Amino acid sequence: MRKPMFFLILSIILIFYFLLNAYLFHRGYNALKETKILKKLFLIMFIFLILAYPLGRFFHLYFRSVIIEFLVIAGSFYLGMMVYFFIFIFIIDILRIINSFIPIFPSFLSLNPAKTTQISFYTVWCIVIAITFVSHINALFPRIRSMEIEIEKPGGELEGLNIAAVTDIHLGTVILNSRLRYIVDKINSLSPDIILLPGDIVDEDVSSVMEQNMASILKRLKATFGVYAITGNHEYIGGVKEAVKYIRDGNITVLMDSTAKIANSFYLIGRKDLVAKSFGDSRNSLENILAHVDKSLPLILMDHQPFNLEEAETNGIDFQISGHTHHGQLFPFNFITKRVYEKSWGYLRKNSTQYYISCGVGTWGPPLRLGNRPEILNIKVLFAQKQSI
Repeated sequence: MRKPMFFLILSIILIFYFLLNAYLFHRGYNALKETKILKKLFLIMFIFLILAYPLGRFFHLYFRSVIIEFLVIAGSFYLGMMVYFFIFIFIIDILRIINSFIPIFPSFLSLNPAKTTQISFYTVWCIVIAITFVSHINALFPRIRSMEIEIEKPGGELEGLNIAAVTDIHLGTVILNSRLRYIVDKINSLSPDIILLPGDIVDEDVSSVMEQNMASILKRLKATFGVYAITGNHEYIGGVKEAVKYIRDGNITVLMDSTAKIANSFYLIGRKDLVAKSFGDSRNSLENILAHVDKSLPLILMDHQPFNLEEAETNGIDFQISGHTHHGQLFPFNFITKRVYEKSWGYLRKNSTQYYISCGVGTWGPPLRLGNRPEILNIKVLFAQKQSI
């Protein structure tokens, strides 16, 4: 991505971020009119929270320390809390406006507005803290999502295939070694024939991943036919060459607009992420990638972002795995992803092409999930049986 465009987008995001927090601060500070000590504590805490993430990310580019990592993690939690503070305060303000025209509040709320405002302040804080706690616990423990699909082509000598797949791990400052070990152990417990990692393995620049020696944990992944990955948008954001090299150091084959014929029985196709061109790379068409592929064999495609799903159907792909959407990650953003993508999460079939769009196993930004559970996919593929002569 060109630097002027990057800085323009970053500036817009920061302006929106600080304007939103100005609104939240104004509403919270005014709710504590009669408590000067609490107002001072609120001011100090609020300044810390809104600056933690941007400052932590900025300094993280130049050096590492426990303090910097604490800023990033604290700021990440606040990003999620900020969403719910805004939702509840905005709803309260809308109700207040309606009440000024049509009285809808009971009299005991209207008799002492200052007291009601304070109670609302503490109630919102309690609700948001509860939501944060529940959604963090939810994010920590992915479930195994098992499914079975049939591909109407013979798979060489294979009658079927046991696939384990995880998208959007987002390794880095927030998703640490302990989480990765847990995910790796869960995957290995499935005794997979092949392991697929369809993008966003690395969350940011790979240096934080290298410092934690995460490749040594990735090397523990075990599958009969190996471990295969593709790039997601975050590999490009953090530096795709370094990310791909490090992933390969974890004994993982990274497919970059390329194919692999597995066990002489099926083809695995891996595409570069859709943002490749924005970062000075190229992205080949699926038609060109498949030019020398024997389409009588099953074709399994990894493509990180689930856009233009008809392209897989047009080119005879039997099964596509994608991720990227997180299904919004935090309710109610799932309503947005449902509008943006043909399928935000789950199974889809378009004629003879089948798709699964995963909500992912990790988190981006806030280490929180609400409205969906992180998942490790266990996909049992059944191939058609060869016709006897």
